[in-house]
Amino acid sequence: MAITALHTAATGMQALSTKIDVIANNIANAETVGYKSSRVNFQDLLYQIRTQPGVQTSSETSSPLGTQIGLGVLVSNTQINFKQGSAMQGTNLDAMIQGDGFFQVELPDGRTAYTRAGNFIRNADGELVLGNSMGYRLKDTPTIPENIPTSDVSIGSNGEVVGLDENGQQQVFGQIQLARFPNPSGLIQYGSNVYLESDASGPPVEGQPGQDGLGSIIPGHLELSTTEAVTELVELIKTQRVFQMNSQSIQSADQALQVVANLRR
Repeated sequence: MAITALHTAATGMQALSTKIDVIANNIANAETVGYKSSRVNFQDLLYQIRTQPGVQTSSETSSPLGTQIGLGVLVSNTQINFKQGSAMQGTNLDAMIQGDGFFQVELPDGRTAYTRAGNFIRNADGELVLGNSMGYRLKDTPTIPENIPTSDVSIGSNGEVVGLDENGQQQVFGQIQLARFPNPSGLIQYGSNVYLESDASGPPVEGQPGQDGLGSIIPGHLELSTTEAVTELVELIKTQRVFQMNSQSIQSADQALQVVANLRR
C-alpha cells in the first residue's frame, strides 16, 4: 500500500538528514589539527513478507521468488576513519604521531583523554598542555625549568622532551607515553580534539613511541585533518539528490492514496 511508501521514504529522509549532519561536521573541521573524519553506516529495516519464496504452486513446482516489501532504512552507526593524516611543518613543541597511537592528556575531573593533535604549548608552570581552548595538561608532563627558553625545548622521535641547559648540554626533562586501542573507532568523541575510552574501544595499551605497535613521533610537525574536501562535497551533492528523491516518493505515495480514497467513495 502507498501508506507503506510514506513511512519508508520518511525513514530515508531522516537517515539522510543524519548523513548531512556528519558531512557538515567533517567539512567544518577540515582545518582542525588531528581531526579524523566520520562516515555514516546504514542498514535496512524489517520486511513485510507477503509471499514466502519457495511456496508450493503445484505438486511439481514452487515459486522461485517471494514478495518482500522493505520498510525503510536506519542509521546503524557513525564510524571514525583513523587513517593517517598529512604532515604540516609546525613549531619546536609540536609533535605528530606517524602510525598507531594517541597522546594522553588529563581532564580537570582526573580522567585521561586521548588525542591525535600534537600542538603543545608550555604553560606558565613549565608544563606541556594541549593548545586547545581548554589547555588540557599532557599526562606525566615534565616541568621545564624557568631558565630554559622554550625555543631550546623539543620533543624527540622517541617521545623524550629535551632541551639545552645553561652550558649548552642536552638535558632530558621527561618521556611522553603513547596509548593505542584494539578498536579506536569505538572511542567517544568528547570534543576539543580529544577522545574518551569506552567499552567498545577496549582498554588502552601504553608504551613508548615506536614500541609495542605504537607509532613514532615526527618532531616539529602536526597531523592535518583527514577531511577530503572534494570527497565530502561529492557525498553532500549525492546525499542531497537522494534526499530529494525520497521527498518525491512521499509526494507520489500521497497522490496515490488520494486516488485510492476517491475510488472508494
